[in-house]
Amino acid sequence: MKFDKFFELAKKAGIEEAEIHVSQSRNLSFSLFHGEVDNYSDNNAFSISARGIVNGRLGSAACDVWSNEKAEFLVNEIVANAKISESEDPVFIFEGSEKYKRISLYNNELENVSIDVKMAKLHELENKIKTIDERIIEVEGVEYSESKSVLTIMNSKGLKLSQKSNYFIFFGGAVAKEGEQVKTNGELYFGNDFAKFDVDALANKIVKNTVDQLGGEPCESNNYKAVLSPNVVKSLMGFFVSSADAEQVQKRSSLFIGKLGQKVASSKVTIEDRPLDKTLFASSFDDEGVATYNKAIVKNGVLQTYLYNLTTAAKDGVKTTGNASGAGSKVGIAPAFLVLKPGKKTQEELFQDVGNGVYITDVQGLHAGMNAQSGNFSLQSTGFLIKDGKKDRGLDIITISGNLVDVFKSIVAVGNDVETFPSAVSCPSVMLSKIAVSGK
Repeated sequence: MKFDKFFELAKKAGIEEAEIHVSQSRNLSFSLFHGEVDNYSDNNAFSISARGIVNGRLGSAACDVWSNEKAEFLVNEIVANAKISESEDPVFIFEGSEKYKRISLYNNELENVSIDVKMAKLHELENKIKTIDERIIEVEGVEYSESKSVLTIMNSKGLKLSQKSNYFIFFGGAVAKEGEQVKTNGELYFGNDFAKFDVDALANKIVKNTVDQLGGEPCESNNYKAVLSPNVVKSLMGFFVSSADAEQVQKRSSLFIGKLGQKVASSKVTIEDRPLDKTLFASSFDDEGVATYNKAIVKNGVLQTYLYNLTTAAKDGVKTTGNASGAGSKVGIAPAFLVLKPGKKTQEELFQDVGNGVYITDVQGLHAGMNAQSGNFSLQSTGFLIKDGKKDRGLDIITISGNLVDVFKSIVAVGNDVETFPSAVSCPSVMLSKIAVSGK
């Protein structure tokens, strides 16, 4: 597909510099309920986001089909939007980095696996969930989804970058009952190497994490030593690192204002953005076409850098960190692949170090219960007591509360039980010296 017409028209219209993002994808999904297919979808998606600079102001436009008429539409919209833009921020169309690391994310073998094989695995998953434990009274559903995408960035400065990726997800949900208590849980597996998917492992994880919740009740309200599961660490770490967003710092809405080179967490904590690691989230360039690189955000508890795109970097007189995210009129900032460096202890060893305390496995209501500007939070939670160094009975209807920075400063050990999440976060469990728990 050629886009020369767009750049020709842009130049004639007085657009000083122009850029287009072309996104092409195929998305397949199907699900089962009681052995029957209850949803099937297979579609292709195509979108173009275009930007241009007119008299120092940025205009943008988008469309979902391509033709000469659409090229003209995009150009006219860019000019019109640039004229009414009130933003005083510096704007850029990037000429390109000196070099980019070549990263291959695409697994050709995934396309060679037939729909029948994928469907058979889904039936197998549903059947196994039903039979592992008699307390499982219902399989809420199982689903397979798959996506392949190609992103291409081109601009009037001669930049042309492209990246192709694909992945699949198996998901299953279960309902467990014991006495009058009913609990639900869902778990997933994602990757792009179909041969590595283990039906038994996912089914057992779904069932175990569902039935383990049975028998849960509140604990006494108190301050407890605690272990946070990777799932909880992932949720809290996302909010914590958002304070390294240079735009939030410049808007005075970050927890890390004036904190560069200072301790913002325990010395046990090293958090990195690792876009060049060989993962499903690898990317050799950001959404402005800037070459990415691996970087420490927090190292041994000390804040090393803010995360920048071209505009925020220009405001601070520094180089971008290659963390631009999004296309169109508003380019944001985000880490590509967030990693909490693991420690050496197993989760069981963390429990032993706690002795008596709590193990928090899930938190809810993050967007309502977390004040991103102050870091104060109060979150409904579930988990388990830790008694004599071992996981004990379930905890239900409890709330953990505190301050986000205080939580990361109270980390006394980091586990080695690393989990990687579809939200592009990799982290293990952590042990806290204390956290406030409200129960009964």
